[in-house]
Amino acid sequence: MEEIKLILDMVKQEMDAALKHLDHAFQKIRAGRASTAMVQDVMVEYYGAMTPLNQVANVSIPDAMTISIQPWDRTAINAIEKAIIVSNLGFAPSNNGDVIILNVPPLTEERRKELAKQAKAETEQTKITIRNARQDGMKDLKKLDGISEDIIKDSEEQIQNLTDAFIKKADEQLKVKEADIMKV
Repeated sequence: MEEIKLILDMVKQEMDAALKHLDHAFQKIRAGRASTAMVQDVMVEYYGAMTPLNQVANVSIPDAMTISIQPWDRTAINAIEKAIIVSNLGFAPSNNGDVIILNVPPLTEERRKELAKQAKAETEQTKITIRNARQDGMKDLKKLDGISEDIIKDSEEQIQNLTDAFIKKADEQLKVKEADIMKV
């Protein structure tokens, strides 16, 4: 019985991790409004080391279409600007010597559809990960010795129910993200 509980816990953890990954992926897909998540993966060369942007500057959102980046060390402003350009996010940074401003252009209908497609692809990838976790759990159950078929069947049913619930959550997250992307 202990082995079955371990298998079920492992399956649930893998599925949880898949949903967390989807959430993180969705944060990077912009939905028309400026967000600090858009630049969270930018790495700046700071004193010879690659450093996350949020460790060398204060990133804020003064309004819905602007990201403001204020370096703690003014000498880093050019390195931050270069990192934003190199990161290929599609922003043209402008600075006044103290602060870097990124204007987030409004999304075109075509770009919205591309982003919705990207969100759908991320969701499909998450569903594959969830199904793989189910498959691994089922295989692990079949390897167990000395446990009645009824208990194995019940456990398989529990894994299937987990799978269905997590796939439903992924679909719900996609629906929310798509609505966010398509909202003008």
